[in-house]
Amino acid sequence: MNNITNLYSRLPKIDQILLSEKIEELFKISSREMVTEAAREVIAELRESISNKNLTLEDLDYRISRVTDDIEQKVKIAIKPRLRRVINGTGVVIHTNLGRSLINRETMEYITEIASNYNNLEFDLENGSRGSRYSHLEDTIRKITGAEAALVVNNNAAAVVLVLSSLAKGKEVIVSRGELVEIGGSFRIPEVMEQSGAALIDVGTTNKTHLVDYENSIGDNTAVLMKVHTSNYRILGFTESVSLEELVGLGQKCGIPVIEDLGSGVLLDLSKYGLQHEPTVQESIKAGVDIVTFSGDKLLGGPQAGIIIGKKKYIDLMKKHPLNRALRVDKFTITALESTLKMYLSEEIAVKKIPTLRMLTMTQEELTSKAEKLLLEIDQKNLDKLKIKITDDFSQVGGGSMPLEQIPTKCIMIHSDEISITSLEKNLRSYNTPIITRIFKDRLYIDLRTVDEYEFNEVAEGLKFALENILKE
Repeated sequence: MNNITNLYSRLPKIDQILLSEKIEELFKISSREMVTEAAREVIAELRESISNKNLTLEDLDYRISRVTDDIEQKVKIAIKPRLRRVINGTGVVIHTNLGRSLINRETMEYITEIASNYNNLEFDLENGSRGSRYSHLEDTIRKITGAEAALVVNNNAAAVVLVLSSLAKGKEVIVSRGELVEIGGSFRIPEVMEQSGAALIDVGTTNKTHLVDYENSIGDNTAVLMKVHTSNYRILGFTESVSLEELVGLGQKCGIPVIEDLGSGVLLDLSKYGLQHEPTVQESIKAGVDIVTFSGDKLLGGPQAGIIIGKKKYIDLMKKHPLNRALRVDKFTITALESTLKMYLSEEIAVKKIPTLRMLTMTQEELTSKAEKLLLEIDQKNLDKLKIKITDDFSQVGGGSMPLEQIPTKCIMIHSDEISITSLEKNLRSYNTPIITRIFKDRLYIDLRTVDEYEFNEVAEGLKFALENILKE
């Protein structure tokens, strides 16, 4: 007991710690309250170690000599942002857990210019009067899609809610049973529809729906015929569905608007680049759909947003709906989306500058060149305990888009007879810039499709860091 009491007596007082030169420096980057709390935590941890008899006198003196270092580390961890940049080595281009679509760097410079200064968000420079925030986007969207009018809200689920609330509240919406999809995070079309105040009438079966199924369900209370593009799954085999053109024809015959939720907003025909054909927004408008909703991120490659396009008379109703204000987008989204959409005025520029499109359309020659450069960078780190080579594999689109698409790619594959690949993967995630990879059959893969060349040195350094950490254990 006396020995423990003696150890306790050696602990420095909080007031004394706060007078040290290193702690004084911390007050420049954090509050006194946060630094003091960190100091209390460090001393409490030492007390606990003494109580558990885990410290010798020599150990304690060493820990006391590092008290200010431990406090500094705690403070820096506390003030460090939780949302961090990571390196995506998974090959999933639109990775939902890693922030989905990347924003073009020119667009980020534009955002900085607008957001750090006053701007004409709701000011008409020509007339010197109040303007509409949607005017910055509508003309460009109309030009690209061929729609009469457009409106942007904060995501595609919000777009669907606003459309149904405006056109079908208290009325019926007819949808094929095979299109009652879950759009992510347990949010499902029936639940979104219920929130809007519309009544769901599902027709047909999971695998087969005919035009007559819609026709037989139309009644006096029918407000909308709805089609949902099953972008995140496919039903294969004994199937049949109603084409967009057929549904539009029925809607026109009965005087009922047709709306389509496309999910991912594709503005280019990706089949020209070796990918499967995905219905484009322009195709839906050309088919005569009254209202189309789609995401601003995912395949479009912009910020998170829900874009509503279609007939002006319906869009005008949505603009006046009280819910529109709750769902409206801010200057950051408008700036990023406008910049991204402007690139679509030239397909060549869009494919070159929009990161999502650039990664999806990357050639095997480009991927091979990248793999060789990264391998050379890694070889310079002398990681002799790792067996590293270039191998063929497949990337994925991600984000609930093109679920059956497997895109040939090149990967750096790593395995070892001496260390655990699982430990290597874990330590890569703990690197200063976390590196996210994938493991298959005790092999670690870094997919070159989603790793940019400016990140190669960080990947090589991260592997060195991870290996050294494992060898220390």
